Amino acid sequence: MPPVSADADNPQTSLTPRLEEILQAHPDRAFAGRLRKVYAAAAQAIGRLSDMDLVKYETPVVDSSPDLSLWEEMAPVIRDTVMDVNALLNVIREQFPAQSSEGLADLMREMDGAPSKDPATLLREAMSQLAQGVTQLGEAMRNPSVVSDRWTLLAEIQRFRARFREEISNLVFETASTFGEVTRAQVVPGHEAEVKAAVTVRAITADLGRILTARHNKVREAEPEDVQWNAQQLQTEMDAFGRTAAYRNLRAQDKRHIVEMRAEVGRLAILPNPSREELIKVVSELDAFVRGLSAVNQRQVLIIHDREVWASCGVKLERASSLADSDAPVSARLLAEAAASAQSLYGRASDLDAFLRKVRKQPLVQLAGPELSATIEVFQGLLAQLDVM
Repeated sequence: MPPVSADADNPQTSLTPRLEEILQAHPDRAFAGRLRKVYAAAAQAIGRLSDMDLVKYETPVVDSSPDLSLWEEMAPVIRDTVMDVNALLNVIREQFPAQSSEGLADLMREMDGAPSKDPATLLREAMSQLAQGVTQLGEAMRNPSVVSDRWTLLAEIQRFRARFREEISNLVFETASTFGEVTRAQVVPGHEAEVKAAVTVRAITADLGRILTARHNKVREAEPEDVQWNAQQLQTEMDAFGRTAAYRNLRAQDKRHIVEMRAEVGRLAILPNPSREELIKVVSELDAFVRGLSAVNQRQVLIIHDREVWASCGVKLERASSLADSDAPVSARLLAEAAASAQSLYGRASDLDAFLRKVRKQPLVQLAGPELSATIEVFQGLLAQLDVM
């Protein structure tokens, strides 16, 4: 069986530089060595539990129950998911058995007079959560309401794999945080790739929403003889979206809706005289659904990312504003840097999106005088309107 993802074939086992720094600095070398083994196993598990590519499992049939071929493909994925989580659990049990003495790590139970959990306790708590998840995965795979529908089955497998990745990521972050202030990007293996995937989904679906709104307006104004052409254009637009990284990274149930609606668009596109009312209905449903994908903003990985980017941009713009009159070149450079960073917020708010599209084509580093100050002020105002806290 081929790997479920590229990462599964070459799982990441190396630790981040910050994790290495933490382990190297720990005074208890034996404890650090045991923790290193856990972190290496966690990195491997995160890599192997990366998102499945659902494209090969898709079907435009609405009521498609899992057939034998799907079960033949899914059974190894389910098995490997359980084995990957259990491999990490075995390492934690081996390195941090329940009654072990933690040596100098015990000193971390209290910091500044406030009670604090040590890494070993956090690991055991995480181990309990992961073990419970494995049990729940097994129960879900025996649930008739899950296994009787292809897309529900795929969604559940995908959901559990995402849950395991999140819990393992939390395991690394929370234990590393007991040694000092760190960010997830600094210590969690695969964090950067996960953020990039979520940012990509948000940006591309935002652009698809704009395309669908424009198509909706054109269909409403179309003459009867132009309805089929609009249906064909919509089919081309949806097919283009189906080739994007955003489409590959959609949740299974979201992808199911897209697949079904693409099939309906395809049906209308080949009719010689499709009904304008039918096409308007389909475009409206697609538009509403794609706008609903903005719920991606509530994913924890994006919430944390957006706060960091928002704060970083705010600092740069404050400095750019203070230098706009005295040192325009430096001010313009800071403005350009902030705008480049803020591109990863694209899809968060329509007004900010319009600004970011505009500045992509504008040489911000060449701005000076009133135009520089005005652009900084507009940018600051748009960032202030974002609800990131």
